[in-house]
Amino acid sequence: MELPQLPLVLLLISNIHSGQTEERSKAKVSIKPDQHVFRGETVTLRCDIDGEGVTSWKYSWYKDGSDSVFSELQEHIFSFVTESDAGKYSCYGAERGGSRTSHISDEVTLTVSDKPRAVLSVSPRKWLTEGDPVTLICEVKGSSTGWTFSWFTRTVSSDYRNRYQLLSDSSRGAGGNYTVSSAALNHTGVYVCSAEREKPPYYTWYSNEQPLWVTGVSPPVSLIISPNRTQHFTSVSLSLSCEDQSNSERWTVRRYTDNERLEDCSSSHWGSQTGSTCTINSTSTLDTGVYWCQTESGEISHPVNITVHPGVILESPVHPVTEGDSLTLRCLYKRSTPPILRADFYKDGSLIQNQTTEMIISTVSKSHEGFYYCKHPERGESPKSWISVTDIPKPTLTVEPQSSLFTGDSVTLRCEVDQIWDRWEFIRSRDSNTESTEAATKTINSVAVSDGGEYRCRAQRRRLYTNYSEPLTVTIYERPKAKETITPDQHVFRGETVTLRCDIDGEGVTSWKYSWYKDGSDSVFSELQDHTFSSVTESVAGKYSCYGAERGGSRTSNISDEVTLTVSDKPRAVLSVSPQKWLTEGDPVTLICEVNGSSTGWTFSWFTRTVSSDNRNHYKLLSDSSRGAGGNYTVSSAALNHTGVYMCSAERGKPVYNTTYSNKQPLWVTGVSPPVSLIISPNRTQHFTSVSLSLSCEDQSNSNRWRVRRYTDNERLEDCSSSHWGSQTGSTCTINSTSTLDTGVYWCQTESGENSHPVNITVHPASGSDLTPMIAGVTAGLTVTFLIIVFLVLLWRKRNNKGVRSQSPSRVSEQQNSSQTSEQNQSQVGNNTLLSDSVSGPTDVTYAEIELKSTEKQKKNKENKGKTSEVSDTVYSKLNLGTHQGAGSTDVTYAQVK
Repeated sequence: MELPQLPLVLLLISNIHSGQTEERSKAKVSIKPDQHVFRGETVTLRCDIDGEGVTSWKYSWYKDGSDSVFSELQEHIFSFVTESDAGKYSCYGAERGGSRTSHISDEVTLTVSDKPRAVLSVSPRKWLTEGDPVTLICEVKGSSTGWTFSWFTRTVSSDYRNRYQLLSDSSRGAGGNYTVSSAALNHTGVYVCSAEREKPPYYTWYSNEQPLWVTGVSPPVSLIISPNRTQHFTSVSLSLSCEDQSNSERWTVRRYTDNERLEDCSSSHWGSQTGSTCTINSTSTLDTGVYWCQTESGEISHPVNITVHPGVILESPVHPVTEGDSLTLRCLYKRSTPPILRADFYKDGSLIQNQTTEMIISTVSKSHEGFYYCKHPERGESPKSWISVTDIPKPTLTVEPQSSLFTGDSVTLRCEVDQIWDRWEFIRSRDSNTESTEAATKTINSVAVSDGGEYRCRAQRRRLYTNYSEPLTVTIYERPKAKETITPDQHVFRGETVTLRCDIDGEGVTSWKYSWYKDGSDSVFSELQDHTFSSVTESVAGKYSCYGAERGGSRTSNISDEVTLTVSDKPRAVLSVSPQKWLTEGDPVTLICEVNGSSTGWTFSWFTRTVSSDNRNHYKLLSDSSRGAGGNYTVSSAALNHTGVYMCSAERGKPVYNTTYSNKQPLWVTGVSPPVSLIISPNRTQHFTSVSLSLSCEDQSNSNRWRVRRYTDNERLEDCSSSHWGSQTGSTCTINSTSTLDTGVYWCQTESGENSHPVNITVHPASGSDLTPMIAGVTAGLTVTFLIIVFLVLLWRKRNNKGVRSQSPSRVSEQQNSSQTSEQNQSQVGNNTLLSDSVSGPTDVTYAEIELKSTEKQKKNKENKGKTSEVSDTVYSKLNLGTHQGAGSTDVTYAQVK
């Protein structure tokens, strides 16, 4: 055949030597989406030339060997291809602005077919048992390039048209295979697929329909057929009922016939549904198909294949036969009397029994599974029926509400197995105790620990037993009791943060839901394990209890005992001293801080009162305050600088809750050798009102560094230099006119904290009746004092001569300090009264100090074993001087003899 003129010319041009050394390029044609396309698709022809040094080509397209150029584009597009576009295509290129040309491409054939229909198949089979794997395979015959697949199920419509619903996980099968790894009952249905490719997308027709039928071990409902067989005569009545254990009204009978009609009995012309029973009044061969029960939510029964035949039929069971059961097959013919024929029986095409009215298999095994039919020499043969043989079932033992329980709970064991059985057995492994029942359940209403153990079950039908179920362990624990705690304490104070906590030690329970009750009410006010009152008031006080219920389970605890929460007003700390507030230097002393009525969780702080110019309370935290955080602040050896006024406070909880400051507690410390002496003028401890009083601080160096400080009976701590009660010049403080408000303890102090002995000064009003007893008292006192001094001197000399050690100064000092407390003064007054009982009023105290010097030499003291190096002893004597007049009050004289 001769070549067309234009290609021949192009061929000659391509063979002319151009003087260039490059290899001539050859054009190449490609077709998208494929060389085999379908009517209506968008098709793109593309010409590519790999020519070195050429930056721009002019393209020429040819079809079926024609020399006519139909396009000069590199890409030529058919937007809606038809059969007329089919053919053989080639292209060629020439350099724009140059002389170079390519070789013409090889021809590529484009085939255009009618719009395709996807083809759907199933592997390995369409009849499945629950748990089997299955794959739906979608293809476009004759084309495999660029397709993406979608998957649908067919739905029932009242107009009997095809309606397809896209599967929610359709994209799983985009590659062409939609695989279900474990089939379930709800996979029963009719499936189709379609394919698409390119942009804009081009779609195939829907595929053929492919049903999947799944039978399960324990379907939620059974399809009951009457007459009870899978093959039926024409023109007879047929009843199909959906029976479950609860509400049968929710089920609908659905079928898929051989002519691919998907229909519900409730909305069709082929039957009538009442409740869950569908009745076909007169059967026909069009009723042949697969029937099943279904709800709107998608629950499904076993599908049953029903065949309607006008001639001979095989009487076979509707549902699968269990291994060990017996099986009877008969051959029936409607027009014979009786309808049972003597016939031959076949399995999978092979004769297994001939000329018998029924074929009986006494003990069915798995090998008996297959397609059966019967054949009569005159009446013909029946359709084939598949007889399925299932293994001896193994029940599933379940427990409600759960397998882990508390004593007193109720528990139900349920033995679930496919098919219909007569009796059930429940056995406990621990004691081999077997209980046989006519129900598939065993209930223990109030379990004890002894009811725990490993249970199994099996079902019985006549002489046939199922296998035993897998063991199920039931564990019984003692029911725990909730325990309630209150933090920081059951006795709290207004404004504190209080936390109620509920604890339950229940074995096997990982999470509790808590309920809180108050004052016996059944109303729950909180469901938290820790319930917090951020600022309690008296209204929160009451009796609280709690209770727990297992989250996601049925177990509950016993309710806790009631715990009482008491709420009081904000407390004031209480400060006391032990053994006493009057001390001698070196004595131990303990300050004790308490919160009355509450002892839990408190931490204590310690303060001294400081003097301020405005006379307000100012408290300074002790630098070692933490030493007394436990409630006791102990000084093992008191020093003069411990003299002062102390306070404490307590705190607890987070956020911190503080008590108010405690009462004030003074400590008065006297020393052996104080750095300064407080000189009082007049030189006594008791003074009249409305007189002048001078108090001077005298030391061996600079007296100006001392100031007089006092702590009065009305708990005022004041310096003379910054107050209204006196005026200080140098180290001397002058009170111009005394009053009873000046009664208190006075001492000298420096800014660095050095102290003198404290002195207790009393100011008492002087009436006319008081003056005479006072003068008499002083006179009598001096007389008695002189006599006592003489006696004491003689006694002292006697004791020295005998080598007996006198009382040590430290012991005397202790007596002095002890006697300065008001309580001891009163006691000693009572024990040393020198006057008659006619003195009815209280007495004042007079202090006298006499210093005696020894004439003995120091060495004599050394001769007395165990004596101190001091040359003199101090002896205290208290004199209660009074008057015969009962109206006035006299003073108590305190004598210190040195």
